[in-house]
Amino acid sequence: MKILLVQTSWLGDTILSTPVISGIKIINPDAELWMMTTPLASALIERDPLLAGVLTYDKRNKDSGLSGFFRMVGRIRQLKFDVVYSLHKSYRTALLLRLCGIPVRIGFTEAKLCFLYHHTRRRNSKDHAVVRNLSLLSGEISPGALDKKLRLFPPEKSEVSQEVHNVLSRIDRYAVLVPGSAWKTKMWPWQGYQEVAKYLLEKSFQVVLLGAPSEKPVSEKVAQGLDVINLAGRTNISDAMHVIHNAGLVVCNDSMALHLASAFKVPNVAIFCSTSPAFGFGPWQNNAIVVERGDLDCKPCAPHGGQKCPTGTDACMLGLAPESVIGAVEKLLNL
Repeated sequence: MKILLVQTSWLGDTILSTPVISGIKIINPDAELWMMTTPLASALIERDPLLAGVLTYDKRNKDSGLSGFFRMVGRIRQLKFDVVYSLHKSYRTALLLRLCGIPVRIGFTEAKLCFLYHHTRRRNSKDHAVVRNLSLLSGEISPGALDKKLRLFPPEKSEVSQEVHNVLSRIDRYAVLVPGSAWKTKMWPWQGYQEVAKYLLEKSFQVVLLGAPSEKPVSEKVAQGLDVINLAGRTNISDAMHVIHNAGLVVCNDSMALHLASAFKVPNVAIFCSTSPAFGFGPWQNNAIVVERGDLDCKPCAPHGGQKCPTGTDACMLGLAPESVIGAVEKLLNL
């Protein structure tokens, strides 16, 4: 039997989907299991020994538009899957899988065009995203038989860039700070991160800054005047996995770094500004503390944050004092 698992959402969503890989293999131990995801997210799962292959769908670039859509239909058809499980709930995904002619299609009841699936399973929106994802397998396996651990496999040293390897070989105990986000209302002000960096340096931690190329400006502000290592915009996904896997602490916003820390069981202070862990995307099975304001009627304002505060106050970001984050670090590490 040949099975396809589909998750083409955000990087963090891909990480939180990985327990479904082991769940499918428990149900079908002899199946050839593939996973379809985005090109960027493929680096997160390509080392999983339970996967026979990874299929990338570049839906925003190379495979965008009708021509890219039908090209993807052809690629999937050629692989002749018997069953597909779809964690993605979009119209496009439902239609894509229907046109591929896979004999058994399984999706969520909440998915758009859910009638195009042969079987649908209901998600509980109040559960953590890991549990919600695993509900795709409900009716096929007892919940108690599922392994809820996140499945991430760090890269070998040969897969890590020479720059990152050289940097980490020169330092011992270090903390990772990730001050950026794709959403402005998720970003705790850089001044707060700078105060946390100063505190960690005083406690004899080396400080490493990580972030996407678009997050270089905020990391540069944090680094001003401090003896920190700024790798923002200079690492790929594999590099970031390696850096966080070997860290003693991660301090970050509600972002992919939070989920990498969960997967690698690294102590984590997670700062939630406009969003909330109540949406199901908080830390998972690691030693972690969430810092957020609980006194705002306007929070959370959106599941994924936004580029502008709806009230114009930025209260969820500006109202979090550095002392609250530093206090969480102290408690987490017994400093």
